[in-house]
Amino acid sequence: MTSPRIDTALVERLIAAQFPDWAGLPVREVDSAGTDNAMFRLGDDLAVRLPKADWAAGQAEKEQRWLPHLAPHLPLPVPVPLGQGAPGEGYDRSWSVFAWLDGDDAHNAPLVDLAHTAVELGRFGRALRAVDATGGPASSRGGPVTGWEEGAMAPAVRALGADGSLDTELATAAWESVLRLPQWDGPPVWTHGDLLPGNLLGRDGRLGAVIDFGCLGVGDPAVDTMPAWTLLTADTRPLFREAAGVDDATWARGRGWALVWGVVTENHYRGKNPVLAEIARRSRTEALAEYASMG
Repeated sequence: MTSPRIDTALVERLIAAQFPDWAGLPVREVDSAGTDNAMFRLGDDLAVRLPKADWAAGQAEKEQRWLPHLAPHLPLPVPVPLGQGAPGEGYDRSWSVFAWLDGDDAHNAPLVDLAHTAVELGRFGRALRAVDATGGPASSRGGPVTGWEEGAMAPAVRALGADGSLDTELATAAWESVLRLPQWDGPPVWTHGDLLPGNLLGRDGRLGAVIDFGCLGVGDPAVDTMPAWTLLTADTRPLFREAAGVDDATWARGRGWALVWGVVTENHYRGKNPVLAEIARRSRTEALAEYASMG
């Protein structure tokens, strides 16, 4: 069976069938460069989130289960689940209704106070790691960074180098140094897994909330240091690192994440998703600048 188009009409039918108390509220699609889920605003106070990619199936159940467990321990607002929708109206996946969080994502409306952002994001990651991880699902980005890319790094380096947009010699040397890093040997801890600018909400230029926990899981905390390179600057990174409280090896693996995610993602999405490609380019550029400065 062919899945129906995910649009306002589908959301209206699903809400009417499963949450009649909210039937009739206006539905508006929320513009997003995200690849996993489609987002709609329902009335003034609600958000509807439907997985659109195959790999996003199961994210709704995970967020419904774990966000209420995590939220009381976190220093920033996160989505509050208000209802879990079931497959229906030809749509074959579970989906969610959340309380609407006001704000603009940090890509479309860049955060002005990066020093504040650095400290708040560092504290967020530290608080998340401190929550009991017993029974938590494995994060898709919680294992070794060298396992995530599945051999895509070298071809991506060659492809970006072919048009002169990447220093292939520097990128290869930097990646070889990542391959030599010691891996995480501590117990698994909670990670958000996707702290990109599009998943950070700001108000008046300051960080106000963290959204999209689709990659939530337990594993190596290094992935959650990526905002140091995707979002922050050389002078605000130390503030983030101090607030996050990560050791040298974790920080180095995080820089490795910024490098490989940036190179592989830019190569994959350039021409397809300019927002993600732009963020990825910044990530690998900032990471490579640090590698170069380290001699």
